[in-house]
Amino acid sequence: MNIQAMNIRRLTAGLAAVSLLSVVSTQAAAARYDYARVISSDPIVRMVTVKTPVRECWQETEYYTVDRPVPGSGASTLVGAIVGGVIGHQFGSGRGNDAATVVGTVIGAAIGNDSAKRRYGAAYRTTEYSRPVERCETRLTTHREERIDGYRVVYRYHGQKYETRMPYDPGREIRVRVDIRPAG
Repeated sequence: MNIQAMNIRRLTAGLAAVSLLSVVSTQAAAARYDYARVISSDPIVRMVTVKTPVRECWQETEYYTVDRPVPGSGASTLVGAIVGGVIGHQFGSGRGNDAATVVGTVIGAAIGNDSAKRRYGAAYRTTEYSRPVERCETRLTTHREERIDGYRVVYRYHGQKYETRMPYDPGREIRVRVDIRPAG
């Protein structure tokens, strides 16, 4: 393609763009705004389900136990260990004497502990207590309610009735765009 043909094509495209812009600006200039009287404006209502978190708390009684040594059971075990150690020390000589003392101490402690259990019923006494504890839980409650989605607006302009949907209630009058174009 030669340069002259390319220049003619560019010139033609430029003229087409200018003429298109003039048509658009003419149409934009022909548009104007006016006000129309609103005949009715009715809300468009829909039902929705709403979930709301609700925190519920209540009091419960919690039970727990505490094990405590029986008074005197420790003393009985200690006295038994001492007596057993003294008796065990009487037997053997050298290293055998040391071993007999240890064995006597362990056996004496066991006998003293058993004696305390027989006297008091157990080495530990279990006591049960209670205390209030707050417990909480979050639950969802649901209810239905109406929500306005918009407004169905009927208005009159130059003797003609029109209807539209708007996101808000326009009041007594509505702004309308009047577009004047050539018929053809």
